[in-house]
Amino acid sequence: MPDSTVVSRPGLLTRLLLGSMKLRVGRRTEVPHTLEDIRRKLDRPCFPMALSSLQVRRVVECRVPGSHGLLSARLYVPYGRVHGVVLFMHGGGYVHCGLNSHHGICCRLARQSGAAVLSIAYSLAPENRFPVAVDDCWAALQWLAGEAHRWGGPIAVAGDSAGGTLAAVLAQMARDRGGPELAMQLLYYPSLYGERDVPSRQTYASGYMLSTKLMEWYAEQYIRTPADLRDPRLAPIYARSLAGLAPAVIGLAQCDPLHDEGTGYAAAMQQAGCVAQTRTWRGTVHGFLNFYSFLPAGREAIRYGAHALKRALRGGRVVSAAAGGRPPVTASPSAPSGQSDRSAA
Repeated sequence: MPDSTVVSRPGLLTRLLLGSMKLRVGRRTEVPHTLEDIRRKLDRPCFPMALSSLQVRRVVECRVPGSHGLLSARLYVPYGRVHGVVLFMHGGGYVHCGLNSHHGICCRLARQSGAAVLSIAYSLAPENRFPVAVDDCWAALQWLAGEAHRWGGPIAVAGDSAGGTLAAVLAQMARDRGGPELAMQLLYYPSLYGERDVPSRQTYASGYMLSTKLMEWYAEQYIRTPADLRDPRLAPIYARSLAGLAPAVIGLAQCDPLHDEGTGYAAAMQQAGCVAQTRTWRGTVHGFLNFYSFLPAGREAIRYGAHALKRALRGGRVVSAAAGGRPPVTASPSAPSGQSDRSAA
């Protein structure tokens, strides 16, 4: 088994991407000084929105209930018969990104899964600190449960980074609050451990898109007190039990401080008797889904998740779809970073 302290090098395309980003920053005469500037620059798609929209039958701008009012949302309806609906939460450290930055991802998830996808703009920090984002997403899920019959009935939750965390939290809340029943949770490189440490945080602490310093800054914007870092609504690993959760498919970046949180959470779910599978894309960094127009791994990861959703929402076995028919391998609780893994209960 590889040593989790061994540092893996990003792939060539990822290195080119990181290099071009550093070059642009070096040439920039003006840097964003306000949160408004940061949000405006980061809520942009990597592929023309109009072209992405051609992949689905229609894109509906709408508003759905949140915890303190209506939230902006976008519904993606695929061609053909619709099988289920997915509530999608975007990443961005609870601070930035939104409907536009994840537009192309949602179009592709809808087309390839055959499910409707509802992407919501939950309230951002620091104006709205923990647990407002959680409450917004829970309110939206409850509303969606009442509308799910329009899309065939089954419901799944999905998200990337902070959105992946929110999806994992919703799966726990749905179990603890008597529903709605979820067919699957699709989590892309989520933050799951709060203050609990993992080896990949040290191995990939800096130089790989997401740094531990940036993670600390996001936490400062979002949490109210250090105790929040042990709250299951922010760090799902602290849940009293992981039994009875919806099946999880967790897509991970290899060179990511959060890598071992995904493998560790999947192993903990397995030990509790749940279905959980992870896959790591070699040579990738945190957030690689948002660069799918440049990185083949991003397109593959979207397709991988969409096929798992398709299987789950049509009543099939999540593991079979996600593993592509290959025999599953059970992960250990301390699954190391730096390896391509597939694990299933």
